[in-house]
Amino acid sequence: MGLANLPFGFYGAVVLITVPQLLASRGVPQPTIAAITATAMIPTFCGFLLAPILDVHFNRRSYAIFFGMLTAALAILALESIGHLGRFTALLVGGFLAANLFYNALGGWLGDVVGKGDEGKLGASFTIGNVGGFGAGAISFITLMRLLPEPAGAVAVGGLIAAPVLLCLFIPPSPTLRRGVKESFTSLFRDIGQLIRKPAVLRTLLMFGLPAASFALTNSLGGLGARFAASEQFVAVMAGTGVTVAAILSSMMVPLILKRVSPRPLYLAVGSIGALFTLSLILLPRTPAVFALALIGENVFQAAAFVVECTIVFRSIGDDNPLAATQFALLQAATALPITYMQAVDGEAFGRGGMPGMLLVDAGLSILACVVLAPLAMRWNRLERTAALKFRPLPV
Repeated sequence: MGLANLPFGFYGAVVLITVPQLLASRGVPQPTIAAITATAMIPTFCGFLLAPILDVHFNRRSYAIFFGMLTAALAILALESIGHLGRFTALLVGGFLAANLFYNALGGWLGDVVGKGDEGKLGASFTIGNVGGFGAGAISFITLMRLLPEPAGAVAVGGLIAAPVLLCLFIPPSPTLRRGVKESFTSLFRDIGQLIRKPAVLRTLLMFGLPAASFALTNSLGGLGARFAASEQFVAVMAGTGVTVAAILSSMMVPLILKRVSPRPLYLAVGSIGALFTLSLILLPRTPAVFALALIGENVFQAAAFVVECTIVFRSIGDDNPLAATQFALLQAATALPITYMQAVDGEAFGRGGMPGMLLVDAGLSILACVVLAPLAMRWNRLERTAALKFRPLPV
């Protein structure tokens, strides 16, 4: 079911890989390109504010199909408007907002219908859909735009984004009873307040808000290839193929581990071991091979962390949750928070201490967050086990 998430990864590739290449070939300055892509990504961390509309009136499958197709349509319109930067940027923002609403509708819907015990498998396939879509789009979209004439290239890209949306037709809709629009919006803010006060939601927000397993270096290393004497072609191959394959394999392994280890301890284990890997990079020479090791390794750990995060979020939703999409969107936004601020922290550390300083600060803060969260995670697990035993029905 999670492979239906391919369009979200595809659209990320359009904005972060294809668009910068197209703009650069037109002579657009790098600061302008950076500003356009940064603006386009605004919905990824504030789009959750609109997620409550996904829990109103229509079922989430309908919302997912609508916003998935809208994402594809806006991608076509944006690529056709690249000569007009103002309109082009606005369409990119609208496309990422549609993609984010598609992602949240899909997550809330699948979290409500997945079988108990299968959340890890769903989290893995959901992550593979995102990572695989990004990797496939990064490789194929620019090729389509170069080989085909202008309208056909953009339409081909949009067609690839739209095709996986059809997978939604083969997944059963959520059984949760939908409330009417008037009824929903009169009680919406009250329900959201109750949602945020839920212990499971508060615990998850705290765990995801700290940089225990953010691995924000994945967003910084791509621009530091020259520090390792790596060519642009080598960086592109590693980012487009090596990282994608490694991240998918990592995502496939996590559900096997989740059969033996509960999600919270595994999340902290991924963060701690990943931080030790980051520290080990300080001692290695600055060669292209080490760059490949660093880029692939950081992405392997980040993909594993994404799977565990998705598993925790899906398990928190439960069955018949009337605010499933809202809860999914809120908790997924929390996972993006440490990636955002740690990227700024890593940049400041690099400016002060170079590569060793950046690696040391990133790994050190991750280990510190894991140390803070470990006793809390153990206590939360005990409380949940006690609550489960308390409400277990007595044998007849």
